[in-house]
Amino acid sequence: MTSDVIEHLKTTRKGAMFIIEAPSGTGKTTIIKELLAQDPNLKFSVSVTTRPKREGEVEGVDYYYISNDEYDMLKAQDAFYEYVDSQYGSRYGTLRSEVDSFINIGQDVIFDLDWVGMRQMKEKAPDKVVSIYLLPPSVAEVKRRLISRGTDSNAVIEKRMDLIVEKIKHWNEFDYVLVNANLEETIQKVRRIISCERMKRVRQVGLKSFVKQLIDEAGEQ
Repeated sequence: MTSDVIEHLKTTRKGAMFIIEAPSGTGKTTIIKELLAQDPNLKFSVSVTTRPKREGEVEGVDYYYISNDEYDMLKAQDAFYEYVDSQYGSRYGTLRSEVDSFINIGQDVIFDLDWVGMRQMKEKAPDKVVSIYLLPPSVAEVKRRLISRGTDSNAVIEKRMDLIVEKIKHWNEFDYVLVNANLEETIQKVRRIISCERMKRVRQVGLKSFVKQLIDEAGEQ
């Protein structure tokens, strides 16, 4: 009986939306990949984009590839939780339907978004969003990590370094702030945040009927 109750509560929990933001070179992508690999109840939201599909990319895995007209239609329908809207370059958006398909069955969704996207999502879903900001241990360490990756030119690295201060300025808009000095420790800290947020009363929607059952049972004793 007890195990049945526990399983019922699991399936009646509302999911949460976990946003992770950090300056380039702070380890955000690696951390998100590890979280997804370690937690089967954590899903990654696939965004839409108007840019062409690149070699090796898969529809519905990397992005949903749409036209500008389709993007405009979705925007007019308020179909996005957040979007990056530019008439002069590629446009991106997070579909409400994509996210809600997970949230409504008790699964959690993780997002790689900047502070602008986080603001939009918090405005539209304040009770569902949990935001986490990752700070580097030092600016020098960020530059070392970017260089050691070997994926960017010196010009790109310098551009990324120039953006660090602007990104860090928004650290105090986030619910949780961690300094990623040790990758494994940071992953475990984020996992603990996720675990605690899952236990919040507002997300355990199955508790109401369970508590009523307890009260009824107590009255019969």
